[in-house]
Amino acid sequence: MSPLLQALPAVVLKWLKRAPLVIWVQDLWPESLEATGFVKHPGMLRAVGVVVRFIYARADSVLVQSDGFVEPVARLCERRKIAVFPNSAEAVFKQDGLGIPSPIAGLDEGFSAVFAGNLGTVQALPTILDAAERLREYRDIRFYLVGTGTLADELARQIEARSLSNVVLAGHFPIEQMPAILSRASVLLVTLKNVALGRLTVPSKIQAYLAAGRPIIAALDGEGARVVEAAGAGLSCPSEDAVQLADRVLALYRMSPAEREHLGQNGKAFFAAHYDQGRLNDFLVDHFGELTRR
Repeated sequence: MSPLLQALPAVVLKWLKRAPLVIWVQDLWPESLEATGFVKHPGMLRAVGVVVRFIYARADSVLVQSDGFVEPVARLCERRKIAVFPNSAEAVFKQDGLGIPSPIAGLDEGFSAVFAGNLGTVQALPTILDAAERLREYRDIRFYLVGTGTLADELARQIEARSLSNVVLAGHFPIEQMPAILSRASVLLVTLKNVALGRLTVPSKIQAYLAAGRPIIAALDGEGARVVEAAGAGLSCPSEDAVQLADRVLALYRMSPAEREHLGQNGKAFFAAHYDQGRLNDFLVDHFGELTRR
């Protein structure tokens, strides 16, 4: 798994043990290094590309987390080795949390739009604040940012400076309490910045949201939005477009509870069909068996 350079000792172990080597690609290298700004020098990026090509050449199978990863990986790897193996979600997210007391006061009052996860720069969280500002006249719509990250302090400052009383910076909670939060959300939000790499990725929170069985608004482009639309689990809009995000929130707000429940159940069924850990385990057993028989 990523970071990819840790596969270098696996190449040695493959030779020592005479065993097949399988790599599961969660981040595209060198693209992710460039997108995050961690490595900017073109020569260094080319050097990383050479190492990645070396690793892929010695792998017997390269699994990728989304359909969008296939083409970029195929530029550095034989296509015949590549198979799509998506992320699942931890079993806790499939729990019905309504029987668990809510750790966030007022979450089940009115209409709650919940973002849960890392509060970082890639998540385009200012878009949520901008959408909340456009919807401040709707007194029963509230936005909840659940989690922590590098942008937490700046978000708190912005919420206060802009008097966004309809935005709650709820803080971080143990994973065991997440079902109680997600189950009470009227809609779950996933947002990403408008960068090329983001269009290829399915954020892992999408699988968790599908498993939770609540409607989703995907304010992102590419694979993540495609999954939500294919599941019939909610609505999508372009990355970093606060106007359209506000419109999608209003569209869910104006639906009946039964309509929103239908979207949530669609997501749950899609998760069971495509991301259930048992199904994914069965794929791995078959895939590993085929590799050892070659």
